[in-house]
Amino acid sequence: MQRTIEQIEQLIRERSAFVPILFAEVEKVVVGQRYLVERIMVALLANGHLLIEGVPGLAKTTTVKTLAQLIEARFQRIQFTPDLLPADLVGTLIYQPASGEFTTRKGPIFANIVLADEVNRAPAKVHSALLEAMEERQVTIGDTTFPLEQLFLVMATQNPIEQEGTYPLPEAQMDRFMLKIAITYPAYEEEREILRRVGRTSVEVNLQPVIGPETLLAARAAVDAIYLDEKIEKYILDLVFATREPARSGLPELGRLIQYGASPRASIYLAVAAKAYAFLQGRGYVVPHDVKSIAPDVLRHRIIITYEAEADGVTTDQLVARLLASIEVP
Repeated sequence: MQRTIEQIEQLIRERSAFVPILFAEVEKVVVGQRYLVERIMVALLANGHLLIEGVPGLAKTTTVKTLAQLIEARFQRIQFTPDLLPADLVGTLIYQPASGEFTTRKGPIFANIVLADEVNRAPAKVHSALLEAMEERQVTIGDTTFPLEQLFLVMATQNPIEQEGTYPLPEAQMDRFMLKIAITYPAYEEEREILRRVGRTSVEVNLQPVIGPETLLAARAAVDAIYLDEKIEKYILDLVFATREPARSGLPELGRLIQYGASPRASIYLAVAAKAYAFLQGRGYVVPHDVKSIAPDVLRHRIIITYEAEADGVTTDQLVARLLASIEVP
């Protein structure tokens, strides 16, 4: 049955009632980083995964761990290292001498929210095991395939300042991340507040779950119901196609800077993530601002620049900013 805009708005108001409460609880533990919290929530609501680039000490682990507590979800942090094996991630078969049989020991990937810390430090075979979990929502151990939880989010981190001993993520795996976000240092006043709150030997904050996984899954169903107008669809496609055919989009100067444009996943993820962003704003329909807000996070890791662009010091963020400034907004 087709819902009217008024019915969708009512549904969103009911299903998004937990959002301000959740954000307020996170702020009891994490100072600032509203942008990071919003993007984690967009990924959770849009059933996607998140890649975060930022220097150490910016509360990445604290933020995701806090959210997992507030959602009453199972959280696992995996430290990726060069000697990590696929079995350390997904699990393995253990031989039982008494019975002569093998039993399955599941790995830390069997959780609701998985933090893959410094994901680019693990070798390709570990990335391959992670890729199956991210894309197919299942894990194969021996001859048996196990489905993962409905609520399943991989949040991976990369350190941009220390590249020694790292393995660059393959483009195919980068494309599986719905969002790639870059976080920076807190503002002066935010850091003053951090200093006052945690500048002591012992810090204790009691957090109680705000919602359960079933509430988040119901919110996802509401996200699917959010209205996306044909004009917004055209705007999304115009943005994505401009990365592939800049000359046809009236941006011929970008042709020498972009080697490969964004894949069709970019169009899909822009639409779904824009709906999730609208949900966080308590709206039952997508506006151009939702697309513009989320576009840098969806596109920055899907555009491959040329050597000429690298030589000129042009970044994908600058290219995305030019696209957003040039493509006509409905």
